[in-house]
Amino acid sequence: MRILFITATRLGDAVISTGLLNYLIQAHPDARFTVACGPVAAGLFQRMPQLERLLVMTKKPYDRHWLELWKQCVGTRWDLVVDLRGSAISLLLRTRARRIMRGGRRSGLRIAHVGEVLALSPPPLPVVWTDTEDDAVAQTILGDREVIAFAPTANWSGKVWPACNFVDLWSRLEKISSKKKLAVFYGPGEAERAMAAAVLAIPGAIDAGGRFTLAETAAMLRRCQFFVGNDSGLMHLAGAAGTPTLGLFGPSRRSEYAPSGLCAEWIAAPGPEGQAPISGLTPQTVFERVVLMLNDAGCEAHGSVGAASA
Repeated sequence: MRILFITATRLGDAVISTGLLNYLIQAHPDARFTVACGPVAAGLFQRMPQLERLLVMTKKPYDRHWLELWKQCVGTRWDLVVDLRGSAISLLLRTRARRIMRGGRRSGLRIAHVGEVLALSPPPLPVVWTDTEDDAVAQTILGDREVIAFAPTANWSGKVWPACNFVDLWSRLEKISSKKKLAVFYGPGEAERAMAAAVLAIPGAIDAGGRFTLAETAAMLRRCQFFVGNDSGLMHLAGAAGTPTLGLFGPSRRSEYAPSGLCAEWIAAPGPEGQAPISGLTPQTVFERVVLMLNDAGCEAHGSVGAASA
């Protein structure tokens, strides 16, 4: 059996789709999978079981990337095509069955929309796939310490809680538990590192960003006791890794992109969704929520065990 799974370009959307893909893997243990995604998300799928091909779509003028994907797929007789991009390509391939997710703005969580493609309610939670090499990297970087993860970056300035607030938050957390260590996560590139610089400058902070694969990052997040970060791909990855996760929201849509996981919550700046500046979210407010979640027995049971990983 051969299954084509066309998923997102953006990391957060791709993470959200992993639950549906993992459902298919478990439902069809003998199937061979081809996954098509954007370059940023490609690392999510490199460790997944039953992967036959990973097709990385790099955006090209006049949507030529879709033509190239069609050329790579048209020679195969598929048993199932799952298209989360709602593209025309899924209608132009030979397949026994196709499931297409329609686009456009819709109310409700994105993960629920993804689950509807296969009529799954509740939708399957996102997962991460790692191996022993990734776990070894995580052990080297984080060791066996109690680690709290901060992710102070995002792909849009409106999503970025000011770095000074992360510094303030850590000073509050350090006072109640001096044994905990801070790990700072961020994406590749100088712009991401610059956004994280003030948080990286906290004495004793562990640099857990920039140079790691997504599987290594997921393995590190899985070892963390807690995650606090902006609405970003890293936030969704932390939730998928089973790490107790608190997502920070300003003008972005928490009604659609709230983190999903065994213990994942969000907190938003006061004001109407889509309008409230994230700077209105105070360190004290975030600190109080973090403490509540850290003291929650249900969240604590999931911390660093990787129960959402595959």
